[in-house]
Amino acid sequence: MKNVTDRLIDRIEKLGNPTVAGLDPRIEYLPASLKKAATDKKSAAQALTEFNCRIIDSIKDVVPAVKIQSAFYEIFSHYGTEAMNKTAEYAQSAGLIVMADVKRNDIGSTAEAYAKAYLDDGLYDYITVNPYLGYDGIKPFTDKCNANGKGIFVLARTSNPSAAVIQNMKLESGEPLYVHIGKLIEQWGADNIGEYGYGAVGAVVGATNPAEAAELRKTLKSVFFLVPGYGAQGGKGKDAAASFDKNGRGAIVNNSRGIIAAYLTDKYDGMNYYEAAREAALAMRDDLKNALTDR
Repeated sequence: MKNVTDRLIDRIEKLGNPTVAGLDPRIEYLPASLKKAATDKKSAAQALTEFNCRIIDSIKDVVPAVKIQSAFYEIFSHYGTEAMNKTAEYAQSAGLIVMADVKRNDIGSTAEAYAKAYLDDGLYDYITVNPYLGYDGIKPFTDKCNANGKGIFVLARTSNPSAAVIQNMKLESGEPLYVHIGKLIEQWGADNIGEYGYGAVGAVVGATNPAEAAELRKTLKSVFFLVPGYGAQGGKGKDAAASFDKNGRGAIVNNSRGIIAAYLTDKYDGMNYYEAAREAALAMRDDLKNALTDR
């Protein structure tokens, strides 16, 4: 039986594109017409939804998945939460795998509530999770994954500059903390391995640290990677390629600003935002394809 990661890989291979488009809109990314209409929290949330849906229409046959960062919606209170859910529903209706970037974690009944909130209904295929509280903060999420055919991506080696202060700390064994966390992630997903050999419990591994990503890829045979850091954070296709296995599988690379705000750059000057988003997604597809071919 296929798990959620099998379905994601099927979509990636159908489109020949291991890209997830990050739908993290800010008011300043909106075109003038939508920006003008965003006069309060309710109208701003409505503008974000329209912005997202036009982009989804433009890229649904180019990228296999979208990732929705909840923070950019929560700032508009319950109107923003509604916009986030409407975006997810629209993306799913377009055939896309939908990820919610929420980085949730807690223990006991609180973790169970978070897991139920995001993994009990049909809106989100994956969410992101923080591992800091250990297995009792993870189990409620993996239980929902197993019961509902969903997945999680657990933070392992993130793309932000200061992450190394914590994630690269050496344990008594000499092993870096991020490798230790990676091994735990593999254990946590061991009972839900799909047909391609990857589990429903994946890892977040940044493109900005390719040597460390390569180490994790070599070590974690059954862990699928969500790879942030491409584009605005400095990661390129050759950096992201370190997260893929020898068959060109095992990872999907996120790009947010580089797609949804592409029309604001000189490269796509004169295009409207959704046309530029499509061109940027196609360019990223080709960059990743070339990088994987040239390894």
